[in-house]
Amino acid sequence: MKDTDLKRVETHLKRTFNHGGIQVKARKQADSAEVYVDDEFIGVVFEDEDGDGSFMFEMAILAEDLPAA
Repeated sequence: MKDTDLKRVETHLKRTFNHGGIQVKARKQADSAEVYVDDEFIGVVFEDEDGDGSFMFEMAILAEDLPAA
């Protein structure tokens, strides 16, 4: 992802989740970036394959992170 796209996505996520500690960082793979809240990795953003400038955010929620049922 281009630096401009990283900043655009980061700004969107900060505004959407109302959290200033979100960071979007480049990866070795050119089509994606890592998303962090403060220092904790939370997911990956991928460029949409349609090439229309859209992105997809993927976040796993592990069982050990959920409160007991």
